[in-house]
Amino acid sequence: MERETMCIQAGYEPKNGESRMIPIIQSTTFKYDTSEDMGKLFDLEAAGYFYTRLQNPTNDMVAAKLAALEGGTAGMLTSSGQAANFFSIFNVANCGDHVVSASTIYGGTFNLFNVTMRKMGIDFTFVSPDCSDEELEQAFRPNTKAVFGETIANPALTVFDIERFAKAAHAHGVPLIIDNTFATPINCRPIEWGADIVTHSTTKYLDGHDVAVGGAIIDGGKFDWMAHADKFPGLTTPDDSYHGITYAEKFGMGGAFITKCTAQLMRDFGSIQAPMNAFFLNLGIESLAVRMPRHCENAQKVAEFLQAHEKVAWVTYPGLPGDKYYDLAQKYMPNGTCGVISFGLHGGRSAAEAFMKRLKVAMIATHVADAHTCVLHPANSTHRQLTDEELIAGGVGPDLIRLSVGIENVNDIISDLAQALQ
Repeated sequence: MERETMCIQAGYEPKNGESRMIPIIQSTTFKYDTSEDMGKLFDLEAAGYFYTRLQNPTNDMVAAKLAALEGGTAGMLTSSGQAANFFSIFNVANCGDHVVSASTIYGGTFNLFNVTMRKMGIDFTFVSPDCSDEELEQAFRPNTKAVFGETIANPALTVFDIERFAKAAHAHGVPLIIDNTFATPINCRPIEWGADIVTHSTTKYLDGHDVAVGGAIIDGGKFDWMAHADKFPGLTTPDDSYHGITYAEKFGMGGAFITKCTAQLMRDFGSIQAPMNAFFLNLGIESLAVRMPRHCENAQKVAEFLQAHEKVAWVTYPGLPGDKYYDLAQKYMPNGTCGVISFGLHGGRSAAEAFMKRLKVAMIATHVADAHTCVLHPANSTHRQLTDEELIAGGVGPDLIRLSVGIENVNDIISDLAQALQ
């Protein structure tokens, strides 16, 4: 199926007389006829459900749809995008290990890596997505376990060179993990360019309507864990908590990562997405292939308007010819990038605050990437915990305004921006 059809039909095929829509299995527990039947689940000898803290049928149907859309082999839903990124790293890196990450990532993810996960004993080296091959090579260590980046960085809007970083990661025997939240699988499928694991904040475009927080992890099923067994003992040696199962041997390249992530991390952390949220997410995904072109079309026109306005000092949007990342965007996302624009005004931070107060259609909100046009000053909100030096390194200057262009009539959006600038 093409992606437009997958958005509607993948992940769930109702049988005769069954619900046409994915059903909401709003239950914490599941009944079995014998203890032996349930024991097989706990031993990972049979597929099924026993407690929604680990897995739920509604979630798995939606995860299967996302896996199909991304061209992966398995998927899981999490309670948030933060949980998805945490799980994706913690599933392969433990205390004493190291990860290479792009510096231009979402501020919350940067804080998760740079502060919280460092407290857990996992070290991170942050590199510019524009670093030289030599600088990238120097970032790796013998204990490096993964490379992480965002297809389109939030809010710096740098475009990640997936192929180049995948080549470097694989040369060192580690997977490339890509957060594909902004591009979505409609505009880019990182697995096709060499990524091994894809994550999402499903709260954004996938949901699209600002109603349900969630995250997702998709395994590309191409990374050979056993070929690098010494680096990933959690996947390639027996797990005593499941009677000595070796995930990479039992579930293969296509299932080991997600099975371990579910059986260990979801079991212990319980960051499950609520079945009701998964249902809302599925409704959003059904219109994803229709919404994303509208977001990109609107954003292109808005970016061109801002670029020509005398009060705008600079505009960053990968769809603009002449943008630093235009060529990479054309390579990885020829049909469109996203609906998010970053720009700054003459007058800096104070001008940004004055401009935002005057907006009527665009609302000030911490959210991004949904049907409503919204605006944010990251230095005062999502990236507030970063120093000026960290802001600049992350591509988020103090004057940066993040504009998430919705699917309203573009003339209304531009008129609103024009009156606020005036």
